[in-house]
Amino acid sequence: MAVVLQAEQLWKVYDTGSVKVKALKGVDLTIEKGEMVAIMGPSGCGKTTFLNCVSSLDEFSAGEVLVDGTPISQMSDKIRTEMRANRLGFVFQSFNLIPVLSAVENVELPLIMQGFSGKSVRQKALDALDSVGLKEWAGHLPAELSGGQQQRVTIARAFVHEPALILADEPTGNLDTTTSESVMELLVNLNREKGITFILVTHEDSIARQCTRLVTMQDGLITEDETLSAKSNEEE
Repeated sequence: MAVVLQAEQLWKVYDTGSVKVKALKGVDLTIEKGEMVAIMGPSGCGKTTFLNCVSSLDEFSAGEVLVDGTPISQMSDKIRTEMRANRLGFVFQSFNLIPVLSAVENVELPLIMQGFSGKSVRQKALDALDSVGLKEWAGHLPAELSGGQQQRVTIARAFVHEPALILADEPTGNLDTTTSESVMELLVNLNREKGITFILVTHEDSIARQCTRLVTMQDGLITEDETLSAKSNEEE
């Protein structure tokens, strides 16, 4: 199986001047294509810092991150930005949709950033919205959508450009229980049916155990790495 992402002895130290906080302490983790990896741990354990470092949203202090075999540390700022735009997708707890753009226009953004234009962009965005059950809501602004619908738009935007990896930080954190279950079912189906690779940070055990692998962090280190037997929809 192809390796999508590899972290090697990853360190992140925040220097406040008076104290140095070691958020990551030599993390090693390899993610293969098609995996759906949940990262759990108490608040402050380093799980969101890990996501930020492997996505190059934040610089790491030592070690290396390889995306599709290419070391991030050897990339120029321009190449790193292109890597994020082309090879990664993001799902955040706070949705991060642009309020003045319709659902379909929000989903089109990653394609436009890649240089696509014309009717193909609109069609790809509509197809992505259709995949998350929101094609009929394509023309609606984020404020006209429920929280669950906004997160589905965010998910469509994350995979419309066919990234190597989607990073999801507490994707159900702002949703009620029923909507959380619906959104998680969607993510699991995208993983199974489209083979999309996910790293998903969550504090909810019920969410994490729907993934294919569970990584537990504590004090900036991985303390457990467990392969899960994903339940089928029929079993659920």
